[in-house]
Amino acid sequence: MADTLERSVVGGQHSAAQLLDEIAQAVLSNPSIAAKRDIRLVSDVLGESGWVEGPGDDGAVVSVAGASVIACGEAIWPPFVAADPYGAGIAAVLANVNDVAAMGGLPLAIVDTVVASRQTARSVLEGMRYASALYRVPIVGGHLTITDGPASLSAFAVGHADTVLSSTNVASGQDLVVVACTDGRMRSDFPFFASFDERGDRLGDDVRLFSAIASRGLARGAKDISMAGLVGSLAMLLEWGSFGVIIDVDAVPTPRDVPLGQWFNCFPCFGFLLTCDPETTQECISVFVDAGLSAAKVGVIDQTGVISVAVDGEIRHLIDAQDTPATGLERAQD
Repeated sequence: MADTLERSVVGGQHSAAQLLDEIAQAVLSNPSIAAKRDIRLVSDVLGESGWVEGPGDDGAVVSVAGASVIACGEAIWPPFVAADPYGAGIAAVLANVNDVAAMGGLPLAIVDTVVASRQTARSVLEGMRYASALYRVPIVGGHLTITDGPASLSAFAVGHADTVLSSTNVASGQDLVVVACTDGRMRSDFPFFASFDERGDRLGDDVRLFSAIASRGLARGAKDISMAGLVGSLAMLLEWGSFGVIIDVDAVPTPRDVPLGQWFNCFPCFGFLLTCDPETTQECISVFVDAGLSAAKVGVIDQTGVISVAVDGEIRHLIDAQDTPATGLERAQD
């Protein structure tokens, strides 16, 4: 991202302070980050969690006959379903496939629940069919209710992992790596960076890289970058251990012509955070770069509990994980 400091801001160049202010303002006003704190309700009702077995990570790990099965699910934001049911169908598959990948798993199947008018339901299912073919993950069942009431869409995935990537493996001293497809375009109506046309069916291969990386021990923890954006998703990745990190903004893989505040707060079609032991970091990065993706080390995990961004030695503190946990899920005691 060598051109970061040359990006224009309404007729001028960004200084380091302006870049950091732009990112900080966008992150701190991101409603999806605040919404994640509502997840605390799950612990209030269900009690403490070990996170690996769920809830906590992107997917829950269930042991079946000695194998690790990944189970996960996503509800798509209702206004998005209403505005773009075809796109919502794509997102339902994408979000689940990414969640399985972030656990080091291979996605096996999708099931869905659709409640909508006949026309909306058809568009949703057409979007899901497109994404199912793109990612090579079959839709094997679900539920459909035709109604004249508000539309809703949820989808769920199962996968399997030989070696699990988990936020519970994150440790101080590990390197933080950001990997993304930076070829694509930002939607004008929704904070989503789409790469379907540019990356095509290679996305199916891309999400399967994580299983190989996990099996080879090249990464320890991972999380997909979703609606909470890069910083909000990172806060969830680090929450288990109340870890912190200083993000080198210049190192973050970034599309051209996308403002940093927008990029740090969007849901990329393909965007992930990984933590690596320092001796494996470069090999992990090379796996993605060799596949035509962008990847870079952007910081080192520390024990401060504070997530910060830095440019040219100037730092902005964004989130204190100890004072304001990302979700507030209660951790089971060892």
